[in-house]
Amino acid sequence: MDLMTVSRARWRRTLAIALVAGVPAGTIMTGVALAGGAATGEEVYAAQKCAVCHSVGDKGNKKYPLDGVGSRLSETDIREWLLNPDTQQANKPGRPLMRMPSYRNVPPEDIDALVAYLKSLK
Repeated sequence: MDLMTVSRARWRRTLAIALVAGVPAGTIMTGVALAGGAATGEEVYAAQKCAVCHSVGDKGNKKYPLDGVGSRLSETDIREWLLNPDTQQANKPGRPLMRMPSYRNVPPEDIDALVAYLKSLK
């Protein structure tokens, strides 16, 4: 089963439970989308093997920690780092130890989910 099928199923199940519990759909839509995006984004983070170069908490490569990135960067900046890392690196002083690859070939839904996950790291 691919990531999109899993995330859609999870989203539908969460929405159904909330509606049965009597929570208005409009109240939960934003929260479900953000929470679902961050959860799916964590799956994308793992699938894209981001931990080879980055760490979150005590997991992954400590050279480029992502802890607090959601407080430091806007969603637009995070998206730019994923899609145009060379441009972002050119704007940053110093040279990186490694060159970050572009994720332009990753499906837009996965990029959205990854951005939501990274934005949640405060």
